[in-house]
Amino acid sequence: MRLLVIDTATQALSVALLDDGKPVGQFHEIVGRGHAEALLPAIAALPDGGKADSIAVDVGPGSFTGVRIGIAAARALALAWRIPVHGYSTPSLIAAKAAQDHPGGPIAVTITGGHGELFWQCFEADGRTAISAIASTPIALLAQKLDASLFYGTGGEALVTARGEGAAVNLYPDAADYPLIADLPSLPPSPIYGRDADAMTMAERAAS
Repeated sequence: MRLLVIDTATQALSVALLDDGKPVGQFHEIVGRGHAEALLPAIAALPDGGKADSIAVDVGPGSFTGVRIGIAAARALALAWRIPVHGYSTPSLIAAKAAQDHPGGPIAVTITGGHGELFWQCFEADGRTAISAIASTPIALLAQKLDASLFYGTGGEALVTARGEGAAVNLYPDAADYPLIADLPSLPPSPIYGRDADAMTMAERAAS
């Protein structure tokens, strides 16, 4: 069984084609912006054009634009190939990788947000069991609130700077790491914004 994993929720553009959980093709690069232009060519460059039996996509939180780009591509490919698509969260993949590479105590994942805030979520040492909900908090407030000395993810350095102490491991979600969370409950292929979106589609405005 082949699985296409798409991750554009952060500054990383990351795709992987997994065959029974093993990568047979992958692309991972910190592009900052430009996900929309680079995503489909990256998928097309995978073996067999990335054709798979199912798709997993990062549904956030992270960059509002990046999350939407990844989900839109995943849904379009799933429709074209007539295959299922499901989601997973950004913090869950980062936490699982952190637990694998840095075993120890509880894991605090922080992700760059907008408007001076960070998305964050805490996990047990296994990197799989969430002990808090996904939230978005101003950096200065989170620096006082979060009881941890080591932060994983793209927002850790900003938090360490605000606190004047601690350490950060700058981890971006990597699609090839998806097997670490493959057995966790899947999520719907819909955005997790973590806070109100800066902009909404017409459909989202009508539903709000």
